[in-house]
Amino acid sequence: MSLPDAQPREAQRTTPRMWFSVLTVSVGIFSMITAEQLPVGLIPAIADQLGVSVGTAGLTVTVPGVIAAFASVGLPLAVGRLDRRVLLAALLVVMAVASTISALAPSFAVQLVSRLLVGITIGGFWAIAGSLAVRLVPGPAVPRALVLIFGGVGAAAVLGVPIGTMIGAAVGWRGAFWSLAGLSVAVLIAALALLPPLPATEPVHLAALRAQLRNPVLVAGIAATALLVAGHYGAYTFVSPALQDISGVRSTIIGPLLLGYGVLGMVGNAVAGSWAARGAGRTMAAIVLVLGAALALFPLLGASPWTGAALLLVWGLAYGAAPVTLQTWVLGAAPQSAEAATAIYCFVFNLAIALGALASSVVVDDMGVNTVLWAAAVLVLLVLLTVRRAPAATQSQ
Repeated sequence: MSLPDAQPREAQRTTPRMWFSVLTVSVGIFSMITAEQLPVGLIPAIADQLGVSVGTAGLTVTVPGVIAAFASVGLPLAVGRLDRRVLLAALLVVMAVASTISALAPSFAVQLVSRLLVGITIGGFWAIAGSLAVRLVPGPAVPRALVLIFGGVGAAAVLGVPIGTMIGAAVGWRGAFWSLAGLSVAVLIAALALLPPLPATEPVHLAALRAQLRNPVLVAGIAATALLVAGHYGAYTFVSPALQDISGVRSTIIGPLLLGYGVLGMVGNAVAGSWAARGAGRTMAAIVLVLGAALALFPLLGASPWTGAALLLVWGLAYGAAPVTLQTWVLGAAPQSAEAATAIYCFVFNLAIALGALASSVVVDDMGVNTVLWAAAVLVLLVLLTVRRAPAATQSQ
């Protein structure tokens, strides 16, 4: 994968402070993606305490996804040349406030307002963070910095929900949101202490975004992102009800199972990183086949706690490999326009989360969890058609 050149520096050696700044951005993006997905493992408890149906409670995932999608494009356009360090700090403040409101919410309406604020922070932070690696370390270290920063996305995707679920089981779902508020404050302090001034070098304009939409390799990657993410999150939003209703798993066991899902996901992330660099299309095809099979077979073979747990772990291994593969595809498709391409990618990724969760929220109340899983499997398997139509993507990495 070819990457944009780093800005000229006096020295090409990295320092511990540089890597701590990269790690700060990585933990920041981890906290943002975790915030978006945190309700997944807490939906039954939130629905019960706030007096809504499980399907309605799924809106706590849908709302921030929709807002994040538009914020990922709108904020970079709106802030112009605002120092990116200042912007990231402001977004962390908003995230801490939103998480506090979530923890205190007396009603579902207030909870949704807090989730709207969460969506704003997610979209803005992710879109900006993706282009910072080339500014935080010298050129030779940029690939490693990218892996670390986007590792925050992968870690949140596979570990954020399990950890939040376990905290929720131990101290209640409100305690999980309090933990998230504390993490946001900690990252804010680190960002103010460690990040250098980051004035915008080239603000994102609509023309740059439109130009990327004429890039066939990027469009193919974006289409793959939309289908896979919508399918995955359509099912994953209701993974707790699926484990309880289909597999008969006790609620106290769901947290540890999701942690196992997360650990296998990190394994998938680590393995897929090198595979995707050699061929994003081939790697994505393998991910799709395994993930689609796990989702399709869950209602049929996951009827016991043991088989349900096994299929969940396969699910985690497959999806854990997806974010790094999709991100590799997108950056390889637009190496000289990282911020614009990442903004489009974030828009589609977050909108797909929202639409997948919304569709499954409608389906689950009327047709059950089984139908949600089968519909998700169909969407995921459709990615194979997208990969076949973009063979050049495997050569652009």
